[in-house]
Amino acid sequence: MKEKTIVCISCYYKGYDFMDEMKNLGNKIILITSENLKEKNWPWHAIDEVFYMPEIKPSVWNLDHLVQGFSHLMKSRKIDAVIALDDYDVEKAALVRETFRIPGMGQTTHRYFRDKLAMRQKAKDSGINVPEFTAVFNDQEVKDFAEKVPAPWVLKPRSEASASGIKKLKSQEELWAALNELGEERHLFLLESFKPGDVYHVDSLTFNKKTVFTSASKYLAPPMQVSHEGGVFRTKTLGRYSDEFKALDEVNAKVLSSFGLQNGATHTEFIRSKEDGKWYFLETSSRVGGAHIPDLVEASSNINIWREWAKIEDALLKGKDYEVAKPTGYYSGLIVALIKDISPNYKDFECEEVVKFIPIDYHVGIVYKSNDANIVQERLDTTAEKIHAELLNIIPPKDKPTS
Repeated sequence: MKEKTIVCISCYYKGYDFMDEMKNLGNKIILITSENLKEKNWPWHAIDEVFYMPEIKPSVWNLDHLVQGFSHLMKSRKIDAVIALDDYDVEKAALVRETFRIPGMGQTTHRYFRDKLAMRQKAKDSGINVPEFTAVFNDQEVKDFAEKVPAPWVLKPRSEASASGIKKLKSQEELWAALNELGEERHLFLLESFKPGDVYHVDSLTFNKKTVFTSASKYLAPPMQVSHEGGVFRTKTLGRYSDEFKALDEVNAKVLSSFGLQNGATHTEFIRSKEDGKWYFLETSSRVGGAHIPDLVEASSNINIWREWAKIEDALLKGKDYEVAKPTGYYSGLIVALIKDISPNYKDFECEEVVKFIPIDYHVGIVYKSNDANIVQERLDTTAEKIHAELLNIIPPKDKPTS
């Protein structure tokens, strides 16, 4: 079958397996990435051409220049698909697709996977539980919300890919001070009720509007907590036949179908409220989960989300069917923490449950797997204690988001 030309857009170093798989499937790969990522270990064997964009600030490019550059590219090359490899690239890819009429997610649908205000409103309209929220455009609406919904509240950037920039507020004084501080950027935020509870993530693959693979996991230290308080990031997969997994599988499918997702990989987060035990939708994104979550998913299921996503895109481009393998039923756990040294001595962490040590500068990163959920939990706990006692480095959070 004739090779297709795929443009991958990424302002972060990621997507190695995706591009490698796309190349294996007989396609041509063009990468558009940030200028400061030239030296990264991209899968150069799989990349036919690369173009670099200067960053205005971290992860931000001049979109007019991106469109102009793409226009030049299109003169001599037929582009079949545009893929966003990171959350920050979803709107870049949607803009390019709409401008050049390339099939795939356009700007209307992309909002549900990028703008937290749009996704909350859509979830609420679709009968999915969400924490009480409000836009912060209008003073009276904010005042009414603050009087009706008890503190604490969370002030969140509408399109920040990480937990940075999130503020927890305990009083109306703190709320108005925070809104005033935002100044001209106020419209880029939303306000919602803070719900204590356990946070979960669901990583899935969709083909022709059908969710064909789901992995559900529970954060033991959620990203927001780690980014604000420092500490050790931990998450573990749930048993595929557990009640939690079944509930998450169901609500995740409802979110993706309501939001109009047709194909691709998604990472969606939910919270189970301590007060009422109900599941509440937090956010979703049309991408593979970050923080090495694909390693966690692969350890438990033997499914590599990046490679399966490539197979889905290839099947769509070539009019083929796609089927994912039956997942294996292991339990897995992931632990990542910032440390003082450039690399830890992994000999201290060796045990039979280790699947891999993740090489990240100034971090310890370990993936565990076992037939027994309790053993995975035990490994995560004892390793976290060891990291806390001997290696941990804590950097205070940024108050303002970077984009």
